[in-house]
Amino acid sequence: MKSFQNLVLLQNLYRLKAMGFSYIDHFSINEKSEDTQATSLEELNNNIQKCHLCDLSKSREQSMSGYGHKNADLFIVDYTVSQAQDSSNNYYAGRSGESLRKMIENVLKLDIDKIYLTHAIKCKPLKSNKPSPSEWNSCKNYLFSQLEFIQPKVIVTLGADAYAHLTNDSIENFENVRGHVIDYKNYKLIPIFHPQFLLRNPELKKITLNDLHTIKSCFSNS
Repeated sequence: MKSFQNLVLLQNLYRLKAMGFSYIDHFSINEKSEDTQATSLEELNNNIQKCHLCDLSKSREQSMSGYGHKNADLFIVDYTVSQAQDSSNNYYAGRSGESLRKMIENVLKLDIDKIYLTHAIKCKPLKSNKPSPSEWNSCKNYLFSQLEFIQPKVIVTLGADAYAHLTNDSIENFENVRGHVIDYKNYKLIPIFHPQFLLRNPELKKITLNDLHTIKSCFSNS
């Protein structure tokens, strides 16, 4: 990544020279690599907010690192940032966000400030397209580092994409594991339908209600 960035910088310098410029002020680039490790969740989130590792940084309003408590027992993973979230910098924006809030507060009986909600891809996809594999590769270490810092008891993934990318399982296997408690590393992981999917398929809300009770039982039995 650093070599590619240096190449881009060199091309820009040659372009400026051809236009008659003989000097430009110093400017910095994002030189974060896999070898650069944050020492705290706060530092990690700051790195995410300033990240320019992929092209999504060109179209976003901001990077959305995550929202909630740094010692949360429940860690929720959405796949991508929605247009409503990106525009408002609100993790519970739009109809989907409001549905998720109701699930947490009314069914799980938890405060949204006490859990942690984040995205596998920290920026809104370009033109609402699905992120590319390279964009996920640029972003995934942020997600895994957040898990290491927070150390939750339970992880909930919203939808097939979030589940598949976190676990490296196939998207097609989502239907087989949805609603089940899975041993994932040192955590309990429970995949559920995405709230946006439930808005389009309201007949599945009863199934998701049962899944939410499964999630709640993980805390009562711990």
